[in-house]
Amino acid sequence: MSKRPTMNDVWPDKCGVYILDNESTATRFIDKKIKELDSMVKPFQVLNLDTLIQMHLKWLSYLPRVKPFYAVKCNSTETVLRTLNALGTGFDCASKGEISQVLSLGVKPENIIYAHTTKPQSHIKYACAQGVNLMTFDDEEELQKVSRCHPKAKLSSKFGAGLSTTGRLLECAAELGLEVVGVSFHIGSKCSQSLAFRQAIADARSVFDTAKLLGFQFSLLDIGGGFSGKDFPVTLQEFSEVINGALDEYFPFESGVQVIAEPGRYYAESTFTLAANVIAKRVIMEDMRTEGGMFLVEKESPEKLMMYYLSDGVFGSLNSVLKFTDKNEKRYRSVIWGPTCHNIDKIVDNYLITELHVGDWLLIDNIGAYGISISTEFNGFKRSSIYSVVTNETCSLLQYPKNLSIDILI
Repeated sequence: MSKRPTMNDVWPDKCGVYILDNESTATRFIDKKIKELDSMVKPFQVLNLDTLIQMHLKWLSYLPRVKPFYAVKCNSTETVLRTLNALGTGFDCASKGEISQVLSLGVKPENIIYAHTTKPQSHIKYACAQGVNLMTFDDEEELQKVSRCHPKAKLSSKFGAGLSTTGRLLECAAELGLEVVGVSFHIGSKCSQSLAFRQAIADARSVFDTAKLLGFQFSLLDIGGGFSGKDFPVTLQEFSEVINGALDEYFPFESGVQVIAEPGRYYAESTFTLAANVIAKRVIMEDMRTEGGMFLVEKESPEKLMMYYLSDGVFGSLNSVLKFTDKNEKRYRSVIWGPTCHNIDKIVDNYLITELHVGDWLLIDNIGAYGISISTEFNGFKRSSIYSVVTNETCSLLQYPKNLSIDILI
């Protein structure tokens, strides 16, 4: 009999997961943390593990045939990776570093796809040594490298290669004695056209047919990423209706083809909230110009342009536009900057919001995709801290995976 997993199996103490009692919520946790850190004005993020798990269950509900391989590059926070591993997802890795990270967390090599089409030879050799066999390619040079460094690799032809070139690439793979097992495509991040999936799946069918004529027995279809975690501009339900319909037509269940995907933004985006402090403020009276060093007012009542400076910015977590909740109070055109001295550290321009004051805190939702991955400590500003929270109910469900049903959390 297998041992029932404990919370420490999923989230060791070093992960610092806060278990909320029945009276608490992620929002209350943020409020409490703001009071604790108010004098420090250090930005922080809260990872809501309940939301992450709900996103996974939603995926299983709408796309039951498609196993998700989470794109590690989107957000490699250890707690995210540990949680998804406990839920049984695979992992899409783009480098030796990402492969090493997920292997160190107990992920099995067969649950990793090395999904990069321009791989360094040393990284291919590392994947080979670790038993990570599934990887992508889209040109002959990549096939040559794989043949030299990992001849037992199982390859998936990726749509960086046009349909007109796939025949030649498959012939090259056959000449090199490499095993090609399927097709991978990516329709683009934050895709707004669900029908793009139908066309891509239809194109993949034609590649499968070409491969069969050349003696390959394809068994894998990777439909990539492009799914938003905010149900905007297209909901997962809309995507799933198109994808499931196309799969039924071109790759019916009885075909035996395994279908996987590489969602990243879908899982990470809505699970993180950033709390950033207003550290400085400047009010500029518009419609004023200078002449000979003197200010000349062109209107009797010039408008205010507000400039705010936050404790986090473009070099940190905020590489996307902020969205604020509209209020019934008077709003001013505002420019919001990060804390650094660089002129590209502008978060949002010409935005109408109510007046803010130094010391105010702003909560920015849906901040989990890519912000952490590409953040820096430019100008000496430290990266935002991350606090992970989960409810007691979810903890109980994770200890009894069979009870983790879609009906409970969605």
